[in-house]
Amino acid sequence: MNRRQFIIHSSYSGLLLSTGMFPLMASSSEPEIGRLTILHTNDVHSRIEPFPMDGGKNEGLGGVAKRATLIQRIREEQKNVLLLDAGDIFQGTPYFNFFGGELEMKLMSQLGYDAATIGNHDFDAGVEGLEKQLVHANFPLLVTNYDFSDTAMNGKTRPYKIFRKGGLKIGVFGVGIELSGLVPEKLYRGTVYSDPVAAAQKWAQTLRYEEKCDFVICLSHLGYKYDEQKVSDRVLAQTTSEIDLIIGGHTHTFMKEPERLANKDGKPVLVNQVGWAGIVLGRLDVYFEKNKKGTCVTCKNLLVKPA
Repeated sequence: MNRRQFIIHSSYSGLLLSTGMFPLMASSSEPEIGRLTILHTNDVHSRIEPFPMDGGKNEGLGGVAKRATLIQRIREEQKNVLLLDAGDIFQGTPYFNFFGGELEMKLMSQLGYDAATIGNHDFDAGVEGLEKQLVHANFPLLVTNYDFSDTAMNGKTRPYKIFRKGGLKIGVFGVGIELSGLVPEKLYRGTVYSDPVAAAQKWAQTLRYEEKCDFVICLSHLGYKYDEQKVSDRVLAQTTSEIDLIIGGHTHTFMKEPERLANKDGKPVLVNQVGWAGIVLGRLDVYFEKNKKGTCVTCKNLLVKPA
């Protein structure tokens, strides 16, 4: 069993107790089990406060304060935690209209986000508006298929970042959606878009083989799937290799559990997305044998609701 073969068993409300690969409670004669907890959001869209108690289907859900409480609790329980976002941080409430993204970046920094990628609505105040708010972010924006060389964002993003957790190397990179036809040209002028599939393949291989990462995560703002022939997370998963997990955004898809797909080499890759507006905090627990030959992933997405 090599490290890229994993057994997935997911549920909305509970964790897997036994994997069939190796038990989570190992005896002294069995390999030690390492654990990485991945928390994630997407398409929060400036939803700072919970939805109002107005009888709507989302009333009382979401809100940064409750999400912060969940994150803090999990960090107190687990040693190795990553907190990631798949884009569209901006736009959707008056907080963005009044403050231009400053509050969103400050709050994500206070919550301790480790990295995020860029969504199409993050250009809603223009490239210059996005760049202006980066001073308030203490986490990197990761994107591999936007070239900002001729914009105010030049040098302000990174293709990837490597995190060391519990003796493991976790590589994270990002890909963004095509902006033409989706965002007014004046807002992204100078940004050069390239094929996200080719970019993802290049950087996933870099992380796996050159950087020797044990687990590779793609932050994607491509969208989960489309009826038409258009690149999506599902397409990305099936036409690339060396990606273990795709954390998606853009289509506001509430997934009760991650989808398990086969990549172009026939090896498994997970795709997950947690809707929009911070209603759900995604949670994936990745269990590694200490010799890194076995990996298991479980899911327990958390509804962000009033106490």
